Amino acid sequence: MHDAMQLNDVNTPMQAMDPISAALREAQAKAELLFATVINGGMIKAGKTESELTAEIHGIARSRFGLKRHWHKRVVRSGPNTLLTYYDDPADRCITADDIVYLDFGPVFDHWEADFGRTHVVGSDPDKHRLVADLAVAFKRGKDLYRATPQLTCGALYDFVAGLAKPLGWEFGAQTAGHLIGHFPHERTPDPKRFSIRSGNEVLLREPDAQGRLRHWILEIHFIDRARQIGGFFEELLTA
Repeated sequence: MHDAMQLNDVNTPMQAMDPISAALREAQAKAELLFATVINGGMIKAGKTESELTAEIHGIARSRFGLKRHWHKRVVRSGPNTLLTYYDDPADRCITADDIVYLDFGPVFDHWEADFGRTHVVGSDPDKHRLVADLAVAFKRGKDLYRATPQLTCGALYDFVAGLAKPLGWEFGAQTAGHLIGHFPHERTPDPKRFSIRSGNEVLLREPDAQGRLRHWILEIHFIDRARQIGGFFEELLTA
């Protein structure tokens, strides 16, 4: 295995010259700014339903960011609904005092996809704040592994990040830990699992696309505590 710093020294110039990487980083920066606008504007608060918050975020995205298209549905999960994944469709729920909420954005900026997820705690519950911190730690460790391991597969990365949950006191909450991303619409395949970070997938994360270009991936961390009925979510670019 190569030293992580040495690998970064090799990869950084290549990524800096990659216009796709630059475009995806710019799209993500805009999605991050949208999230900050939601948080700093105090939009996540007790007494508001998930659907109301979703509508408000949509309005802000359109009026302040000129956003007209999302490549996947906007997801707001709170309380017990944070145990669920993107593919679930729970009943609408009202955010309560001292609650936990995660947001999953999939905006398209200038034909480039962003996929950005963060968790916010309404209140001061220490376990919920610890969960938010642990999500960021797990993401960083997953990204460090990617940078340090040129032959890393989708399956090996999933097994690694899923394995981080238990030592931190959580359970990994999803069967996937990320997916391909790119120019809208991104590359497709008859087997959607091929472009999914999941256990058993032997596709190399650095395998080039049909045009010989570097593929770009999103890494997703979903930790849950079934006993306390809480979960958290963190996602952003793995490869750029």
